[in-house]
Amino acid sequence: MDNQDKRQSILEHLTALRNMLVISAIVLLVAFTVIFSFGADTLIKLLQQPILERGISMISIELTEPLLTKIKISLIAAAVVSCPVIIWQVWRFISPALYRNEKLAFWLIFLATVVLFLLGVVFCYGAVYVLTVEFFIAMGDGLGMMTPTLGAYIDYLFSFVVPFGLAFELPVVLYITTKMGLTNYQMLASKRKYIVLGVAIVAAILTPPDVVSQIMLIIPILLLFEVGLLITRIVKPKTKETEEE
Repeated sequence: MDNQDKRQSILEHLTALRNMLVISAIVLLVAFTVIFSFGADTLIKLLQQPILERGISMISIELTEPLLTKIKISLIAAAVVSCPVIIWQVWRFISPALYRNEKLAFWLIFLATVVLFLLGVVFCYGAVYVLTVEFFIAMGDGLGMMTPTLGAYIDYLFSFVVPFGLAFELPVVLYITTKMGLTNYQMLASKRKYIVLGVAIVAAILTPPDVVSQIMLIIPILLLFEVGLLITRIVKPKTKETEEE
């Protein structure tokens, strides 16, 4: 390949990258505009239900708080809605450089990542988070009128459910680290008792100090660890020989 062909190839890649970024940005902007205009208020009221159902109202202490919260919710929802299109654009950009087995692995990992993250968020919001709200309300009963601010409540909600979604990615993480040769079945199995202790400590930090909510976090993570352990038993790490093949 001469210098002119190299320059042409680089320009083609830069053009493809620019098109990917422009299309992704446009889709994200359109989704944000539609959600901000028609769906943000409904989403905020839906997220407020664990508090509103218990007869507790929310306040805004800053003039800009409702608008900033609405923008934040709209951006997050727009990113979720736009995700399939953005992933498709990324796929169109990188797929020419992938082999057939790598393309299949890409889609399997992507699908597993999305499904596990959504399962973690839904499980947390529908089970653990509700118990957390009830716990804090019970602890504050009789000590004063509880009137959480809108922005602080939404920030706390996302700081609670997002770690659950990330924790549910454990099987995918173990697959990738094993494929890269960073972990293996024997190493993880020998450290099982330390991992159980670590999960229990994390659960105690993330959840209220009651046994039920801690167990509801510990059990699914340990089950996911065992699933990931089975995956590491099957997966073979990538070596120089397999890369050359």
